[in-house]
Amino acid sequence: MMNAVQKTILPWIKPGLQRRRVLMTLAGVCISGVCVAFFKQAAFGVDPFQSLCNGLHQVIPISFGTLYMLINIALLAVAFVCYRRYIGITTFINLFLLGYFIEFSEQAIVALLGEPTMAMRIGYIVFAMVTLCFASSLYITADLGVSTYDAVALFLAEKKIAPFRFIRIATDLICVAVGWLFGYLPGVGTVLTAFCMGPLISLFSEKCAKPILYGKKK
Repeated sequence: MMNAVQKTILPWIKPGLQRRRVLMTLAGVCISGVCVAFFKQAAFGVDPFQSLCNGLHQVIPISFGTLYMLINIALLAVAFVCYRRYIGITTFINLFLLGYFIEFSEQAIVALLGEPTMAMRIGYIVFAMVTLCFASSLYITADLGVSTYDAVALFLAEKKIAPFRFIRIATDLICVAVGWLFGYLPGVGTVLTAFCMGPLISLFSEKCAKPILYGKKK
């Protein structure tokens, strides 16, 4: 309990490194929500975890934001038992706010940019895939907790099952397969993201997120 309090309260009052952790966490989560909205507007398929959520959304008649929260609550219960050290402020922001932020971002994109052309859709998917990996590297490196889904691959990598990038590919492909079984047909963007997210998150963590947090010398 004390560790949870330290991670959620102290960053707001301590300057320096802890403040950067909080800013990286908030930026990473918000950018992730915008990226998922661009994925949906591109209509080439969403990222793998959203593919799973969209598959379940085909058969569960509630709003996407609420369904997303319920799925994450289920994963959170597993996390408390198996890998609670990955639970922090980021986990709860993802849990309670991200699904609704995705819905809001999608409405804003439609209002501002209108119906996308094919060229715009291609731009959307490239932007969304690369930027989502960058955003994920920000909040993972900040180490104030991660999303319940990200925690799965990080936990298995910590147990030396395989490097993070390979475990992430495997978990992403499982999400795509389950979403497909429930009726959500994966697009080319979903498949590309399943194979690219693990390696790109690792790359952005080393080349961007860690220098942002610790400085270039680190």
